[in-house]
Amino acid sequence: MRILVVEDEAAILRVVKRGLEQAHYVVDTAQDGTTGLEMAVTQNYALIVLDLMLPGIDGLRVCQELRERRSRVPILILTARGTVPDRVHGLEVGADDYLPKPFDFSELLARVQALIRRDKMHRTRTIRIEDLEIDTGQRRVTRAGHEIALSHREYQLLEALAANEGQVLTRETIQERVWMDEESYSNTVDVFIGLLRKKIDQNYATKLIQTVRGLGYTLRRPDVGDTN
Repeated sequence: MRILVVEDEAAILRVVKRGLEQAHYVVDTAQDGTTGLEMAVTQNYALIVLDLMLPGIDGLRVCQELRERRSRVPILILTARGTVPDRVHGLEVGADDYLPKPFDFSELLARVQALIRRDKMHRTRTIRIEDLEIDTGQRRVTRAGHEIALSHREYQLLEALAANEGQVLTRETIQERVWMDEESYSNTVDVFIGLLRKKIDQNYATKLIQTVRGLGYTLRRPDVGDTN
């Protein structure tokens, strides 16, 4: 299984490369964003570990470019820019996880393994609820046969709700699972729920995204329990 590490600090690159190889991964490396992007679009990787502050194209642009090209390779951002706005922005442009420097390699390895497991599961999984269908491999969403275009964050929110069909997810749980950041703005979840409802429910008689007063949100068939 091949991993691409894009990192311009030679000492960190050596540590990450050696550790991943000891964990039995094949590791390719790049020390600038231009080379990293070229390698990412021309070769197949199970995961990309990506620094943000890179010569040439910065890591955020590399991540954004890959998502614009519809690449679904898991991306773990590894960077010294670890403020809340930096983390939120990295996730918004399409990263799957964010680990600030300095870091413990055991945590990095655990996150790498978790992302690869999740990606392997998603590639072979389709979630169907009523006439809503989510192809987690292609990240393709349709309702009643009509394709629905979602942003990266909207898709992650929908998948989190659908994967836990019928279960109520609190705002805090959604922040942890989707934004991976408990410090995100307090109304962020509500705003994205509103955006998602417009795309998933607004033009359909059956409303799937439900508010559970005082608790949070759930995605389920309307005949299951009392909903609003």
